[in-house]
Amino acid sequence: MIKAVRCHRFAGLDAEGNPVSTPDSVVEVLSLDEISRPECEPGTILVSVNYAGIQYPDFLQAQGFYQQKPVLPYVPGMDATGTVLEIGVGVERFQVGDRVVGQMNIGCLAEVVKVPKESVWKVPDEVQLSRCANLGRNFFPAYHSLKILGEVGPESLVLVDGASGGVGMAAIELAKAMGALVIAGVSVDAKKALPESAGADRVFCYGRDRKSHRQFKDEVRQASVELGHPEGVDVVVDMVQGELFEAALVSVIRPLGRICLVGFTAGQKPIRPGILLIKQVAAIGSIWAGWAKANPEDHQNNVSEILRFMSTGVIQPRADRLFPIDEFSKAFELFEQNAGRGNTVLCIKPE
Repeated sequence: MIKAVRCHRFAGLDAEGNPVSTPDSVVEVLSLDEISRPECEPGTILVSVNYAGIQYPDFLQAQGFYQQKPVLPYVPGMDATGTVLEIGVGVERFQVGDRVVGQMNIGCLAEVVKVPKESVWKVPDEVQLSRCANLGRNFFPAYHSLKILGEVGPESLVLVDGASGGVGMAAIELAKAMGALVIAGVSVDAKKALPESAGADRVFCYGRDRKSHRQFKDEVRQASVELGHPEGVDVVVDMVQGELFEAALVSVIRPLGRICLVGFTAGQKPIRPGILLIKQVAAIGSIWAGWAKANPEDHQNNVSEILRFMSTGVIQPRADRLFPIDEFSKAFELFEQNAGRGNTVLCIKPE
C-alpha cells in the first residue's frame, strides 16, 4: 500500500453534477489515504515520487470546474519528480534509479506513480528534483505559446499577464532564455516582485477595473516604445482574459501580432471579431497536449530544450512554496485564497 491524496467529490458541484451557488472548501473533499500500489505495465515506468507539483488547474479540478472531470475518487496531480522504481516491457531509455520527471493528467500526488514512457524525462544532475516538479503544468504551455504559436525569437517583445503565477513565471523565464524582451502584468502591486525576480524588463499592474486596465494599456504602450517596439508587442501570453482582453491587450499588440489564450482567471468574456479584424491580430487557443500528441518528436525536442535551459543555468529552476505531504491542504488553500505564486510543490519524501 502507498499514501496518496484523493478527491472524493467535487467541491463546486451537487450530487447531480450541477454547479452550487457557494462551493465547499476543496479541503473538505480531499484526504490523505492508503491505496494499492500501481502495477508496472508494458510501455510504462513506475516512479518513486519525491516531489509533486500543485497548481491552479488541480484546484479547479477538485472543484469540478476544470475541462476534465475524472472518475471519483481520483488522485490529483499532473507533475511528479522522483526515481525510476520499475520499468515495463518495451521501455529502453531508462534504468532503475534514474532521476526523472513525469507528466500526467491526474495521479501524481502519491508515493508511487505509473507514467507512460513517452511522458517521462531524465532530470539533469544539475537540477534539484524539487525545482522541476511543475515542468509539465507550467513550462509546457508557456513554451508552446512562445515557440510554436508565437514564434518568439531574439529581440521579440512579449507581454505576459497573470505573470506571478506558475505559467506566467515560466513564460517570462523561457522568453528571456529565447532572447526576447518581456513586459509582465500582475493584478496587484504586491505581486510584482516575482516577475521582477524572473527577469521581466518591465512590470506593471493592470488591476481589476477599467480605469486600471486603461492605465496598464498606456504603460505598456510607453514601455514598448522605450524597448524599441513602437508598433506594440509581438506576442501576448494571456492567462487572464476577462475585460482586460479588450480593454488593454488588443490595444497594445502590433498589427499581425498574436495573442495566445492560455487561461481565463478573470472569467470568460465574448471576443468581438471586429476588434481583431481592425487591429489585424490573431487570437489563438494554446493547448500544448493536442499538438504534442500530433508532433511527438518536436514535443520531445521542446522538453529537452527546457531542461537544457535549466541545467545550464539560463533558467534558474525554482520551488516557491514547498509543503510536506501531510500538509497538502495548505497547498490547495493557496489557490482557494487566490494566493498561488510561482511554483507550488508537495514533498512526498526529500531527495
